[in-house]
Amino acid sequence: MPRMEIEQRVVTANGVTQAVRVAGPPDGTPVLLVHGNCSSSLFWEPLIRRLPPTLRVVAPDLRGFGDSATAAVDATRGLRDFADDVAALLDDPTLFPGVDAGSADAAGGVRPVVVGHSLGGGVAMRLLVDHPHRVGALLLAAPVSPYGFGGTRDLSGTPTTPDFAGTGAGTANAEFVARLAAGDRSAEGPASPREVLRATYVADPASLGVDEELLLDSVLSTTIGEDNYPGTSAGSENWPGTAPGKRGVLNALAPTWFRVADELVAVAEKPPVTWVRGDADVIVSDTSLFDLAYLGSLGAVPGWPGAESCPPQPMVGQTRAVLERYAAAGGAYREVVLPGCGHSPHLERPAEFVAELLALTDAQAA
Repeated sequence: MPRMEIEQRVVTANGVTQAVRVAGPPDGTPVLLVHGNCSSSLFWEPLIRRLPPTLRVVAPDLRGFGDSATAAVDATRGLRDFADDVAALLDDPTLFPGVDAGSADAAGGVRPVVVGHSLGGGVAMRLLVDHPHRVGALLLAAPVSPYGFGGTRDLSGTPTTPDFAGTGAGTANAEFVARLAAGDRSAEGPASPREVLRATYVADPASLGVDEELLLDSVLSTTIGEDNYPGTSAGSENWPGTAPGKRGVLNALAPTWFRVADELVAVAEKPPVTWVRGDADVIVSDTSLFDLAYLGSLGAVPGWPGAESCPPQPMVGQTRAVLERYAAAGGAYREVVLPGCGHSPHLERPAEFVAELLALTDAQAA
């Protein structure tokens, strides 16, 4: 199968200068790829190489990542800043030819399959809620819970504390942030971006293969600051003493501001959803190594008040419960669990991932 050529473009949409990777023919079945936190559209390049030239693939760098502008992230809008940026791309005729601004359909009447990885999964959910007539299907790859990241105790997303203590920018590893800012490419210590990539983005670092340097470039493209990653934090009287602020990426993921579960279930138009995850994911997991409540239960964060007061977030269980409600309300979803796979199914298990994507695009093109 011939490999699609990837073209890099710069467009202005939603008032933000966005760098976008584009591949495939203008009249191809549209696919929109939304990357996750501490990455960029580069994270999709290994996948794009495997896709057939019948698809029109658009992969933007979200604001503050890659080569896009470092526009501020208003965390009080949850992930809506990102979703609005992505929605505006659908109206760009240079990216999706034949799309009329504000039209109900895309690319000649075929709505795009929206693929979201991690944070990008949350962006995809927000996009569906706000623009249901623009989405043909969702492919969620290790997505953030519809109740946000951290700070909730059960499948209904009940807050652990009133201020969602233990979530947001204050939970970021300060050394990792500093080394991101310094562009550190070393493998010295567990907080180096390279070691974080190897140890948490995938289950087996060998799966990074020849693309490790490209993927590290993607991680290091993260804009550091109070308006971007990780954002601002607030003090809390509750353990562990930090609560979400109102600016920046990690706060936009916090359940204080991102809680899309009920809206997702209630959305009027319900395209099919495929949820792909690895059973060895250590980022989005019921035992996430990025959830301070779980780390506290391991003794890694001192002062943990115990499971009754501060249980780990059941991230996977929450997503399943919400998608079951989505299906009961007239939608449809499919959960695909990949054994031995970590947080990046499209990198670790590309053949299976491509098959799931093509099943959705084929249905859109039919």
